[in-house]
Amino acid sequence: MHTLKSEIFNITSQQQFNSLALKIFNYQYVNNVVYKNWCNLLKINPLQIDGIEKIPFLPIEFFKSNKIITSPITSKTLAFTSSATTSQIASTHYVNDIKLYEQSFLKCFNLFYGNPNQYCFLALLPNYLQRKGSSLVYMCHELIKQSTHPFSGFFLDNIDDLILKINKLKSTNQKVILIGVSYALMDLCDKDITLNDNFIVIETGGMKGTRKELLKSELHSYLKNGFKINTINSEYGMTELLSQAYSLSNEKFVSPPWLKFLIREVDNPLQLAEANKTGGINVIDLANIYSCAFIATKDLGYIDADNNLQLMGRFDNSDVRGCNLMAQNF
Repeated sequence: MHTLKSEIFNITSQQQFNSLALKIFNYQYVNNVVYKNWCNLLKINPLQIDGIEKIPFLPIEFFKSNKIITSPITSKTLAFTSSATTSQIASTHYVNDIKLYEQSFLKCFNLFYGNPNQYCFLALLPNYLQRKGSSLVYMCHELIKQSTHPFSGFFLDNIDDLILKINKLKSTNQKVILIGVSYALMDLCDKDITLNDNFIVIETGGMKGTRKELLKSELHSYLKNGFKINTINSEYGMTELLSQAYSLSNEKFVSPPWLKFLIREVDNPLQLAEANKTGGINVIDLANIYSCAFIATKDLGYIDADNNLQLMGRFDNSDVRGCNLMAQNF
């Protein structure tokens, strides 16, 4: 296990990624009971998995009804849970090594934005005490701590103070990251808040029924027009992952070396899609060594010519076929 962990954040080539992905597949096939049972249901012979395109992906719905773990839960295990309405079942991701998550999101942030201590972080999210089970809030809580800027903090419940700090920061040379869920950023936009070049806005998705769901391009146009800025960034992550991808422009997501996206056919979820074709998004997150590194999400997208991910929406109920139907009978 220690050898596998030491390799995750030192990948410098596709060959290294592929090799480590196969090692982690074999480790999780042996140690993750739910994943092994899923592979057996698909009649997968692990000895025949000799390329990442042959690795089976676990439907993300399994995190709602099963403990997806490769080692026993202990008193040190942290459980991240997805947000859910009263009619929904939340996903639970058991994280046995929180340092691994911290290493993943900090290395990823450094890769795309630099050291967190350069920034003031303004988070339009519930604070850490309000939403301890959120992996996104945990990440932002740590980034705020590493920022050390006195204005950094959570502001979802204190918009007046946020606006005051924004106006003060606009008159300085301080670099600022304004990060938040989509609906909260749109609400702030509606208050006629103008930003300047000091600010990077990162939306993390999530209307949660408060506003109409928008395409990324529509959401970004709304925010750019409202804040009077040229670019909106995005973070793509989820409760069930320990890594993130970021869109720095044009709604195209770039991933760190230990995270890879593959596209599957909509009508045949066990088949990878042809190049440049929209389909379901499969994720290989090598940092997910203690749960499952191979997840079939309910998001739709495609991989462009530059190997970047473009989101196209989500499956609706009529799209749920194949693996999802099998999962219901698992």
